[in-house]
Amino acid sequence: MIKRNFLKLLAAASLGFTALSGRAFAQMADEITEPVTITFYNYNLATASAGADATRELLAKFEEENPNIKVETVAVPSNEIGTRLQADMAAGQQPDVAQLVFRDLYYIASDPGANAPEDMAGAEGYAELTDGMISRGLDLGRIGDKTYGLAYTFSTPILYYNADLFRAAGLNPDKPPETWAEVKAAAEAIVEKTDAEGFFPSAYGPADGTFVYQAILMSNGGKVRDENTLTFANPEGIEAVQMLRDMVDSGAHARIDPAGANDAMLSGQLGMYLYTSALQNALSTAAEGNWELRVAAMPSFGDKPTALTNSGSALFSFSKDPIKQRASYELMKFMTSKYGYTIITSKIGYLPLRLDIVDDPEYLGAWTAEHPLIRPNSEQLSRLTPNVAFPGPNYRRAEAMMKESVVEAVLGEGDVTEVLSFARDNAQSLMP
Repeated sequence: MIKRNFLKLLAAASLGFTALSGRAFAQMADEITEPVTITFYNYNLATASAGADATRELLAKFEEENPNIKVETVAVPSNEIGTRLQADMAAGQQPDVAQLVFRDLYYIASDPGANAPEDMAGAEGYAELTDGMISRGLDLGRIGDKTYGLAYTFSTPILYYNADLFRAAGLNPDKPPETWAEVKAAAEAIVEKTDAEGFFPSAYGPADGTFVYQAILMSNGGKVRDENTLTFANPEGIEAVQMLRDMVDSGAHARIDPAGANDAMLSGQLGMYLYTSALQNALSTAAEGNWELRVAAMPSFGDKPTALTNSGSALFSFSKDPIKQRASYELMKFMTSKYGYTIITSKIGYLPLRLDIVDDPEYLGAWTAEHPLIRPNSEQLSRLTPNVAFPGPNYRRAEAMMKESVVEAVLGEGDVTEVLSFARDNAQSLMP
């Protein structure tokens, strides 16, 4: 099975995925006149947070507006949903729509056979689906000239900071760090003059993927890979990781369990935290009445422009039946509508991929006025850069080897260049 899938992916890659765009799809029905039920695999529903409540609210509204469509939800954690999808398909249970992370893009497009909306809905239907959405977001779900994952929930790395700790350390909270050198200096001051930790980037835990690390790497001019050649141990990548290691050695970068970093920031015991903008609602709630939360753009390497990667998900359609394809299309259109992003942003914390609603009084206008911390996040969308997915059947293992090497290089004792180079050479053997 592994060999067969490997050859399939290799052939697809060599053809620029033209085989995918040529796959025969059912013709989507013009309308739905009889009741139909579709499945929706969703990882926000598997959380004990506002993400689940907001998703249920959206689905209830969708069913109210589309009385002939019933959505049967399948709630699965984000790190398990791809495996669950594959297992259900192998058992003959055809999924219709799934919320999946971008790291699975190549696999989902090739193996389970996701529908490209351009093929499913035609040029006019695709234009109606995506009109007004930020083009950089849409580009992240494309392979070649086709979209396989429709941009859905997005966040970028943002620098959260505790203004009270800044004041206690003699720092000006109105002038947050803009460069990594400034982050290091501010963190050292916080450690020296308070009982709190200075800085931590959430780039190491099992739930974080590699998007924060990739953003740091690419902001220094590096790349994770060049086609099928891994390049994360090139000079720019080594320099980026060495910067983090130097911060650890100086005490600026906290030596804490990555799993406890959220709690440290929530409790006011961490000066600066680089993580997803989706955490903003939770941090705002925790800070209220206890400490002052502020946000700043991701730090840069001197004058180099930052490259903001995305954390989040896309919506994939798998329906083969024309009626279910139409129902899936309507669900995807609703979930990414102006109303959809109003709920997603205000009640979950993800960024709106329709920027025209941010100040629109009919949608997010009033909420934005009360939550100005969203603006640095929204402004970063103009520099959105793909969170690079790995191709091939061993993509998750290759990605894990890269990530484990970064953890060892930053938080361990080994030489940064040797650790990253060793991991690159070993992971390269897993690439197609």
